[in-house]
Amino acid sequence: MNKIEEFQGHLKVGMSHLHKWEQRFVKWGTPKIPHSIETYHLTAMTIFWCIGVLVFGFMTQYNIHWLWGSSAMIILQYLTDLFDGAVGRHRDTGLVRWGYYADHFLDYMFICCILIGYTFFIPDRYGVMFFLLMVYGGFMVNAFVSFGALNEFRVSYFGFGPTEGRIGFIAANTMLAVFGKTYLAQFLPHILIVASIALIIVVYYTQKKIWVIDMKEKTKGKD
Repeated sequence: MNKIEEFQGHLKVGMSHLHKWEQRFVKWGTPKIPHSIETYHLTAMTIFWCIGVLVFGFMTQYNIHWLWGSSAMIILQYLTDLFDGAVGRHRDTGLVRWGYYADHFLDYMFICCILIGYTFFIPDRYGVMFFLLMVYGGFMVNAFVSFGALNEFRVSYFGFGPTEGRIGFIAANTMLAVFGKTYLAQFLPHILIVASIALIIVVYYTQKKIWVIDMKEKTKGKD
């Protein structure tokens, strides 16, 4: 077995609520993507979506309806992120490890840009956005560190994954555009508390799973 076959970073475990519908969409759409657009083009497009989110976030301080532009960037990033790996597998491009690295690094940068975009116009006296970024980073660190210990890559927890997160951001943008920024600012601390509790639960069950594996291996070693 060669090294690429041993690498499991491109195989995700744990499915979100929308996974089944996404896979149907990917199966339908992948063959229709023009051959001039390669997997690495789709991955790199997140750079442009990052710039777009920052620009629209900056403009929103002058007109709240620029948030519709931010939501459009989230949708476009979702589409390119959804299809980049599928296109690579369909065409046997071979950039498995590069895709794993670049895709997840740019995903993190995109989330950073979304939260930075909010800071342009949402009053955040207590730095809640910063702590939200820390919590999101905690989920990503847990995913990558547990992958090293378990050789399985999990990005969905309790049926919720990146897609549901994007839907949450779009819903927040819609609420802001319709009702104004005051209401969401009041909910930010509550969102932070819920996200923090979810991270604690995820870390607890992850370390418990790794602990059990270690103990089983220890027992086998004594037999």
